[in-house]
Parts: sequence; structure tokens; C-alpha cells
Amino acid sequence: MKKFKEISFKSITYISSLFTIFFLFGIILSIFYEGIPIFQYVSVKNFLTGSAWHPTHSTPDYGILALISGSFMVTLGALIIAIPFGLGSAIYISEIAGFRTKEILKPIIELLASIPSVIYGLFGLAFLSPMLIKIFKIPTGLNVFSASIILGVMVIPIISSMSEDALSTVPKNLREASLALGANKWETIVRVVVPAARSGIMGSVILGFGRAVGETMVVLMVAGGAAQIPSGIFQPVRPMPATIAAEMGETVIGSPHFHALYGIAIILFVITFVSILITEFIVRRRKM
Repeated sequence: MKKFKEISFKSITYISSLFTIFFLFGIILSIFYEGIPIFQYVSVKNFLTGSAWHPTHSTPDYGILALISGSFMVTLGALIIAIPFGLGSAIYISEIAGFRTKEILKPIIELLASIPSVIYGLFGLAFLSPMLIKIFKIPTGLNVFSASIILGVMVIPIISSMSEDALSTVPKNLREASLALGANKWETIVRVVVPAARSGIMGSVILGFGRAVGETMVVLMVAGGAAQIPSGIFQPVRPMPATIAAEMGETVIGSPHFHALYGIAIILFVITFVSILITEFIVRRRKM
């Protein structure tokens, strides 16, 4: 009976693993199957470097450079906000805070990751956008800056949690040796602990980048929805995920517009996949 249970458990977990791999490859194949046909209507070069996105015009344009630039500007802004706060909170929790303070702060920061993205979007629409209009005297609060702030807050838990784990794995004797040589606590953190955890911190940043570049709901609600190359941080943009979410329901299945949206999905998948691979490589390198 015991042997039967062991065999059953192994079989169930093995089948579950196969199903996971099957679904992953199914998603990848479906994206490429529907996305590749767009290159019958536009070259890869024009698709990636064309600045005009007018898929419903009588003479359609399928250039996604404006969408790519919008995604990267919003993501870069989010990382500029998230890295200092995420890394700073990780250092405080790991190296400075007492046990009771740590037990309070960690759940609060991790709670940010559990809030649905639509709630963040509603916060940006109802509170942040009107506030930016009043402060900066700009015509619209739905722009790169507001989307970057909301995305940055969403990415903070990822960077903070992974960086705190990396800092916690630094051997205690490194800290003690630094203090014994006359360094104070701040010098020990900056010159010993953080450099020793550099790989894990870099991994958290890259994973945060992948999370930000693939976020849909916030950029759909807060970024402004203008398919243009922005000239500043107060310009509205339409990142790639927002374009797919906004237009997919209105397209005819099998049309060039439909395939173009899947083409955007291919670009998003490649960017996210590469960022995850880099993160995995960095984390494994740290463990070796």
C-alpha cells in the first residue's frame, strides 16, 4: 500500500509537470502562429522601426516603434522610482531594523504585491492624475510620469523582497570582519554587504523590469493611450500591453490588424523571456 501511494504521488507530480510544460509551449506556439503572418504585410524592420501605428486606416501602418518607446519610457521611469525605495527598504529590513519592526514592515511591503493592478489604476485616475494637473499645470495627468509612479510602486515589493533575501544570505563573518577592522555599520553595509549581494540585487532589478514592461491594466488606465513617441515625461503614451488589451476585442480574427497585435505579443514575450533568463543566470551564478 505504501509503495502504491509513492508511485501514485510520483505519477501525479510527473503528469502535473508535463501539463505545465505543455501549456507553456502551447502559449508560445499560439503566439508565434498568429503573430508571424503579419510579416506578409510588413517587413520585420518596418514593423519594429516604423513610428506610425494606424492599423484601421484605408492604408494601414503597422509600425510599433512608438509603442516600444512608450513601454520603455514608462518602465525606465518605474525603475528609477522603484530601485531606490526597493533597495533602501531591503537594506533597512535586513541590516538595520529590529526583529519587531522587521515583522511589521515585511508583510506591509509584500502586501503591495497582492493589490490588484486595477486598484492601482483607479488610484492613478482618481487621485494621482488630478494632483499632477494641479501641481505641474499640465493639460492631462495621464502620461508617462503618472504611469511610471504607479508602476514603480507596484515593482517595489519585487525588488525589496528579492534584495532582502540576497542581503540575508551574505555570511555574518563578513560583517564581523568589517566591523573588526574599524568600519562603522554604514560603511559595512555599503562597502561589504551590498557588493556581496550584488548578483541577487541585479536579479531583482531585472525581474522588476520584466514585471513593469509586461504590466497591462495600469498603463491602459493611466498612460494616456496616445500611440506616439513622447517628447517628455508629461506626454501621453500607449505601451505595447495597453495596445493589445485596448484593440484585441475590436479586431477581426485573421485580419492583418489581428496578426499585428500578436506580433506585438511576440516582442513582449521575447523581452520578458530574456529578462527572466538573465535573472535566472544571475541568481544561479550567485549560488555557485
